[in-house]
Amino acid sequence: MRNKKKLYPFTAIVGQKTMKKALILNVINPNLGGVLIKGEKGTAKSTAVRAFEELLPEKDEIEGCIFGCDPYDVSSMCDICLERYEKGEEFSKKKGKMKVIDLPVSATEDRVVGTLDIEHAIKKGEKKFEPGILAMANRNILYVDEVNLLSESIVNAILEVSQSGINHVEREGISFTHDCSFVLIGTMNPEEGGLRPQLLDRFGLYVDVVGSEDLNERVKIIKRRIEYENDPLLFTNKWKEEDEKIWSKIEKARELILDVKVSEDAMKLASEISLRANCSGHRAEIVIVEAAKAIAVLDGRKNITIEDLKEASELALPHRMRDIPPNVSESEEEKEDENNEEDRQDQGSSNEELENQETSDETPLEEEQEEEFQDDNDDTEYEDDEDDNREDTDDMNNSQSSDEESIDKIGDIFKVKDLDIKPLDRRKRKGSGRRSIIKTGELQGRYVRYTFPKGKPRDIAFGATLRAAALYQSSRDKNGLALAIREYDLREKVREKRTGSTILFVVDASGSMGAQKRMEAVKGAIMSLLTDAYQKRDSVGMVAFRKEEAELILGITRSVDLAHKKLEELPTGGKTPLSLGIYRGYKVLKAAIKKDPDIIPVMVLVTDGRGNTSFQGKDPHKEALEVAEKIASEGIQNIVIDTEEDYIKLHLAEEIAMCMNANYYRLEDLRADEIFTFVKNSINFRKASYFS
Repeated sequence: MRNKKKLYPFTAIVGQKTMKKALILNVINPNLGGVLIKGEKGTAKSTAVRAFEELLPEKDEIEGCIFGCDPYDVSSMCDICLERYEKGEEFSKKKGKMKVIDLPVSATEDRVVGTLDIEHAIKKGEKKFEPGILAMANRNILYVDEVNLLSESIVNAILEVSQSGINHVEREGISFTHDCSFVLIGTMNPEEGGLRPQLLDRFGLYVDVVGSEDLNERVKIIKRRIEYENDPLLFTNKWKEEDEKIWSKIEKARELILDVKVSEDAMKLASEISLRANCSGHRAEIVIVEAAKAIAVLDGRKNITIEDLKEASELALPHRMRDIPPNVSESEEEKEDENNEEDRQDQGSSNEELENQETSDETPLEEEQEEEFQDDNDDTEYEDDEDDNREDTDDMNNSQSSDEESIDKIGDIFKVKDLDIKPLDRRKRKGSGRRSIIKTGELQGRYVRYTFPKGKPRDIAFGATLRAAALYQSSRDKNGLALAIREYDLREKVREKRTGSTILFVVDASGSMGAQKRMEAVKGAIMSLLTDAYQKRDSVGMVAFRKEEAELILGITRSVDLAHKKLEELPTGGKTPLSLGIYRGYKVLKAAIKKDPDIIPVMVLVTDGRGNTSFQGKDPHKEALEVAEKIASEGIQNIVIDTEEDYIKLHLAEEIAMCMNANYYRLEDLRADEIFTFVKNSINFRKASYFS
């Protein structure tokens, strides 16, 4: 039997200090709930997690218990150990090392949660529980590489167990419950898609890793890797002393963390940070406090400082912020107070200026306000100090103009957020791509679970079939066979695979979009979405509406180059036939569904919602709402991207999104920008008076 190859030493990994520290903090304080490590390929994500196993501490276990129960905690014992305890039996205790338990992406549900022990059932005709991966993960680390590729059923199982701390199994006549508490660690490449919000929130901490841009560091990585490949044992021994230093610090910190006291001021500050970061729920502030405790004891202290809370928030908040909140700083609050005071002081002088204005030859204020809302034919000129009013009026004029046209260039292209596109039904589909996980009736894809066949099974789930038949072998006539299987024992595989979507962009190209280079930004956002669609192997199309028509300018295609050309040439100007645009988009997608029923249709409506012309002779806005309501239940996933940027917002696009049952985004929400910079720069920490 060959010896297992030595793992790359944890301390030999060059750089990535934040990632390594996040792992250490979770072992010091398991209450953190784990860490999600997200980053590009080749940044030592998996290497770091697996190498970390060598630094994990020891724990007390009940000898012979398959779940590794804690002999000193009766409340967390499994059914078997609890029964022994109630009978007064004495447990044999042993020291066991924490482990990193891998959960493969290809794992099936029964392998994860546990199932019937086939061997025992065949030999004795009795039901016995066979533990799964979650049982092995109890009081250990559960590691999922490429966690964003997990099947829906496995994600649901992990969510349920991580929330309750209990794995309750009811399957194949088995009813079994055992404690299941683990540190969840996931690694992922964002190019392969995102995570469900529910699973994302279960990770206590979040780390975004990137490759080093320092030339010397990159050279050092190469040297160490070559040295390791030449002689893994020698290289590992070379770093053993450094690993032991980290191990010793972890052990001391685990003992010290029980003595850390959290002041009420620290709790208030953690809560304030979470509020400023616009986090949903209350898990954020709890994780901040728990992380700050671990940071303090790792540094050998029993007290939490502001710096501890700041560092903890940078790890606990990025994946929990719903939107980037306004950057309100203490200095801005002070300026606000000063401005209020100045306003009160200047009120008298302002009144004098208004009185002088009324008696002067200039246009009175009331008349100016009326002139702002005059028709396009009114050529009233405003004074130079009234630019803002002129820009507002120009916006309205552009939205009503039917003659002027312009062609805006494509704005900045950026990485977009995951728009959470997925099928609205559960039926099986064919197809290929990288966007959404679907159930497939083909003999391809990952086997995730089994089901009872409807008719003759095409794809037999042999494991589940054997388990169903195992209990009855002692009473069946086998006729010389090792195993007797009846038709009602048969189970069929349920498979999942990824597929692309058919995304139709319905773009507002009316005059209102040309104001303040708005169309330039819109084109940049659409091109960013098209680039993302190409990476996910989606098909795309485009409808543009302006003047009195809605035109299909790009049929359903996979050519992003063609989409880029059409977008670049798209003119802007004229009225806004919003209802016609939505209706035309709906018709295009319905035709695509008729041609290929297996597609996942998505309409992306890009507009400010200010329709001003109707194709049925009704009120333009009401007509748009009626059309939106009509397509809401047509099996098409709708997304509305609001381009409204005016100071006074009417929220018309948001109203349309509600009628369409659409996911709603503002234009600025699409950017998947680096979040850490925001966390560091925008979260404002109160002065040390909190702790005085």
